[in-house]
Amino acid sequence: MADITVQMDKTLESLKHNFGKVRTGRANANILADIKVDYYGVATPITQVAAVKTPEAHMLMVEPWDKALLNAIVKAISASDLGITPSSDGTVVRLPFPAPTEERRRELVKECRELAEQAKVAIRNIRRDANNKLDRDEELTEDEVRREQAKVQKHTDTYVAKIDEMLKAKEAEVMEI
Repeated sequence: MADITVQMDKTLESLKHNFGKVRTGRANANILADIKVDYYGVATPITQVAAVKTPEAHMLMVEPWDKALLNAIVKAISASDLGITPSSDGTVVRLPFPAPTEERRRELVKECRELAEQAKVAIRNIRRDANNKLDRDEELTEDEVRREQAKVQKHTDTYVAKIDEMLKAKEAEVMEI
């Protein structure tokens, strides 16, 4: 059960990370986590070469520790699929987050639902693997196997409910004007 819990927790963390990347119109530093900039020949995440600040709800500020990286950061953000146009004033990069339209918010909700469904599938796969392991265990009787499988199912139901809660919260955040 401990092994199953660890795997299911990792799935929830992955979903949380993926939800963090969904743009809601609010500035969120997680959006920049996967964007890499060329730092002296090494592809390095922006968050490791600059301070990312949120001065207001709809603005991100990226302040590189090495000012020589400013243009590389602007180029990396422009090349990414964020759909945000960065502006630089010579010391910091500003990223304005426009409020999404109603249609775009509905698309984002669909995207969130797909991410949640993928997480549920991962949870179910963990359940299936655990049940298969129990079926192959020669030391357990049929009744013990059924009891353990019931525990695994209860655990699975708990995690699916957590995913549903996370999705509901993210949907509310996305649809908020």
